[in-house]
Amino acid sequence: LRLLFWIVVPLGHGAPDISSIKPDLVLPSLTKGVPTPGKRVKQTHPDWKNTEVYHVIYLPKAWQPNKRYPVIIEYAGNGPYKNRFGDVSTGHPEGSKMGYGISDGEGFIWVCLPYLNNAGTANVTKWWGNAPKYDAGPTVAYCKKSVPWICREYGGDPKRVVLCGFSRGAIACNYLGLYDDDIAKLWRAFIPYSHYDGVKRWPYPGSDRESALVRLRRLENRPQFICQEGSDVAATQNYLNGTGVKGQFAFQPTGFRNHNDVWLLRPSTARQEMRKWLEKSLKN
Repeated sequence: LRLLFWIVVPLGHGAPDISSIKPDLVLPSLTKGVPTPGKRVKQTHPDWKNTEVYHVIYLPKAWQPNKRYPVIIEYAGNGPYKNRFGDVSTGHPEGSKMGYGISDGEGFIWVCLPYLNNAGTANVTKWWGNAPKYDAGPTVAYCKKSVPWICREYGGDPKRVVLCGFSRGAIACNYLGLYDDDIAKLWRAFIPYSHYDGVKRWPYPGSDRESALVRLRRLENRPQFICQEGSDVAATQNYLNGTGVKGQFAFQPTGFRNHNDVWLLRPSTARQEMRKWLEKSLKN
């Protein structure tokens, strides 16, 4: 297998702020009750019903119970976070926006999964688990149970499940998504936005490059669309070049200066290329 690197659009100097582009998508309000087409609701896997753990699920507007749909599983960034450009991340599942922007709210079941504390009893907004241990085990367990359950309950196609995430969630694409052999089997493709597992050392166990390489080898040539703001995408490309791992890696600057997943609620060349890539990845 050849090592494939695609740089789709080069990023020039002076990237614009997302505020300069009018959104063409509005995230549906978070509601209570059972999931229904076109609504975004809080939900908890039955095995965690007596805890404070929850995720957020959205069924596409034309959802029908007798049909099969591809699934986007998303992980949020760290929170609370705010930078000088006004970019904000709450760290909560309901703060995630990538899946809606990627799908345009159509044709995909979209699920924002939580990170759990070490006891597995509540969501956390920073990394996974509680410091200093940061035990990712409960978060991985929730994912392993929830993805097949959601596919059974709502017609998700287990052969077309895509994992995506912003910032902490981008790292989670490999750190959690390739955590062990069992969870690695869930995914068809990956979309990490802003950061990448192994490029930088972080304050949790297993963030070193040697551990990240073990996880990366579980990718097994499945496609990844790696997008970042500014020129940071080059750091990830250089890192992957040095691992010796062969894969289908597409690299895409967002075209904006912001560290913020709301760029996907706006029209852009990067979003257009991502959608084309995803359509092709789910067909191949």
